[in-house]
Amino acid sequence: MNIVLFDEAQQTEDGFFTLTQRQSQHFSSVVKAKPGDSIRIGQLNGKIGQGLYLGNEEKRMQIMSLNEAPPSALPLTLVLALPRPNMLKRTLLNIASMGVKDIVILNSAKVEKSYWQSPILKYENLQTILKEGLEQAKDTILPSIQLVPRFRPFVEDLIPTMSAGKHCLLAHPYDAETCPVALTGDSILVIGPEGGWNEFEVGKWREVGFKQVHLGERILKVETAVPVLLSRLYPAGL
Repeated sequence: MNIVLFDEAQQTEDGFFTLTQRQSQHFSSVVKAKPGDSIRIGQLNGKIGQGLYLGNEEKRMQIMSLNEAPPSALPLTLVLALPRPNMLKRTLLNIASMGVKDIVILNSAKVEKSYWQSPILKYENLQTILKEGLEQAKDTILPSIQLVPRFRPFVEDLIPTMSAGKHCLLAHPYDAETCPVALTGDSILVIGPEGGWNEFEVGKWREVGFKQVHLGERILKVETAVPVLLSRLYPAGL
C-alpha cells in the first residue's frame, strides 16, 4: 500500500477520516507507523496529498493536504475474456495498478459457465480489488468495469461505436502481426481466455476491424500477458 485511499463514507468530520480495518491492520503490522507520522493519502476519484496518522487506537487520519493530481490514465479500453476467478483477482490488480480506467469483462466460448457465479464478480468485491491496485500505484481514479455475459451482441452492436477512431488490437498469436510499440493514440485491446478465442470469435473481431497481434512464440498466461502488452503499447504509462 503506497497510498491510503479514503472516500466520503470514511470522513467523520472536516479534515479527518476513519481508517478501514484493512488499512488499520496494514499500518500496525506492516508499516509499523507511529502516531504523528506523515503518510501519503488520496481522496477516491480526487487528488493526492499528505495525512497525519493519529495512531492505532484512534484508527483515523488528519488530512493535511490534497493538492497533487493523480497519475495520467492509459488511453486504452481493455476487453478481457473472463479468466478463472483466482487469476481474475491478480489480473485486475495489475490492470488497476497500470492505469487502465475502462475495463470490460466478456464471455467467450471457452469461459467456464461457473466462472460467472464467482463471488469475486460481486460489485463490492470488484471495487475492493480495484482499490488495492490503485493503492499500489499511488493512484486515486477508480476504473469503470462492465460485466458482459453475451459475446455476439457486444461485438456486433457495441464495439463498432466504442472502437471508432482507435487502434483496435486483438491479442491472438495465430496468423498475427508483431504487437506494436509505443502507441500515441487511443486504443482497444482485446485479450482472450486461457484456451484462446475460437474461430468464430476471431472472425467476429476481424469483421469489426481488429488486427491480430502477438508477443512472440511463447504463449503467456493472462495475468502475465496483460502487463506485458500494456507496458509495450504505452511504455512508462506515456
